[in-house]
Amino acid sequence: MFDTANKSTERLNLESYLDKVLGCWTGKNIGGTLGAPFENTQTMNDAAFFTGDIGGKPIPNDDLDLQLVWLQAIEERGLQHVNERVLAEYWVNRIIGPWNEYGVCRSNIRNGLLPPLSGSCNNERWKYSNGAWIRSEIWACIFPGSPDEAAQFAWYDACCDHCGEGIYAELFTAALESAAFVLADTEKLIEVALTRIPEECRVARAIRLAVACYRQKLEFAAARQAIVADSADLGWFQAPGNLGFVTLGLLYGEGDFERSIVLTNRCGDDTDCTAGTVGAILGIIHGRKKLPEKWTAPIGDSIQTCSIERYLQNTLLPVPATLQELTERVADIARTAAAENRTLVDLSDGENRISPQYLRLLEQRTTCVNRLLRKSSTELTFDLPWGWVAVDYPQSPYAAAGVPLPITVKIGGTGFIENTVLGRFELPENWACRPAPEFQLGVRGGFIAQFSLELIPGANGAAFCYLPLHLRVAGRFAPYTVYVPIQQEKTVNFLPEAAEQAFFDARNRIVSRLNSAT
Repeated sequence: MFDTANKSTERLNLESYLDKVLGCWTGKNIGGTLGAPFENTQTMNDAAFFTGDIGGKPIPNDDLDLQLVWLQAIEERGLQHVNERVLAEYWVNRIIGPWNEYGVCRSNIRNGLLPPLSGSCNNERWKYSNGAWIRSEIWACIFPGSPDEAAQFAWYDACCDHCGEGIYAELFTAALESAAFVLADTEKLIEVALTRIPEECRVARAIRLAVACYRQKLEFAAARQAIVADSADLGWFQAPGNLGFVTLGLLYGEGDFERSIVLTNRCGDDTDCTAGTVGAILGIIHGRKKLPEKWTAPIGDSIQTCSIERYLQNTLLPVPATLQELTERVADIARTAAAENRTLVDLSDGENRISPQYLRLLEQRTTCVNRLLRKSSTELTFDLPWGWVAVDYPQSPYAAAGVPLPITVKIGGTGFIENTVLGRFELPENWACRPAPEFQLGVRGGFIAQFSLELIPGANGAAFCYLPLHLRVAGRFAPYTVYVPIQQEKTVNFLPEAAEQAFFDARNRIVSRLNSAT
């Protein structure tokens, strides 16, 4: 984590770690079930416990569902082989939830707009929303006490269906939850997580506002209203405001599990997500054994699903039956990761051993984080046997006839010996390119070479076209071809407002049935 070749001397007791992971999933289910009936409300509520008879089971929640798919991806591919492209394939083959950014992501991937384009294209309404940061717990549990590694995988995850603030939100929650395995002070946890996102972003602004309200001892309702006002220009169901609510719940709850999730839920908006995340964080801090029986007994230990149910029935997705099983499977991955990566916190028998120096290092922004924050949501990368090629769309991948479309081709990851790479775009009829569709780049390992050009699209009746980019390395006979996706402007509308409204209407009917059972 901190660019050292030495084996980490930091250790988490394995039994304690397992209890914290189980506490994480239990708190997630508790908070999600508490908040589900109030999701998408824009006023405060006074709920103090579960509404309706939940029958000993948590309310199904996509917040947990998607993490079960990531679990399968890791188990089948191996953690070190998981990246945004792998998660994208599991997305289109395992996740059936159609709503909002989830549906946009799936449609983009199917059309060749692979991550991170799947999160930044055709997604104006939902690119900064809540779908990513609500599913960060798996990365924290795999990398306990190692927030940089958790943030790295959170980026792979979040860029599938978000960009900008939507990605920063998951970097924040993944880092905070990871650090919560070794640090219990919520104010310090917030500061640790803030070092993993840009200082000037809206997520950071909302979180700092919540911290300021708490330190100024504002009444909770006034603090909540301050968050609402600060994020009003973004609208409801967006990450900055909802993470502001999460921060209020953590701070004003002052470590008490019940008070924290209840206060968070009272803020309204995406309540199952906010209360579920606060429940998960405090579940990590306290562990499952210290969570109040008042909340754990009614919820049980089962896992209920809603957005991957079809695959459960077809037995294509081995969904854990219980939170205990989920904990054990995640722990197996974490132990393997710690054994393979000498810098991670060790998981073994013996007392916890986390040094003050290590805790101080958690509060510093590392070179790993700086590299992560420089990653672009408009750059599509293709791995090749001799290196990689990236195509960056400085504006967007949207084309209009006769309007120049800037493209930058980058090549890197090659061997130490300098080589020449010849590239050539194969253009459709009536298309043009400035300065030319063919280029040569001198490349050498450790450096990135790039070439910028402008495509001039011609009239084309297709919504999407895929430009072949042929690449040949000097001295090699075999060419390699990648296909660069271009979307015709104003030809795609993945999620009409009527479909969104139908989704919310259906959810409200479910909520009404739950409330009527009280």
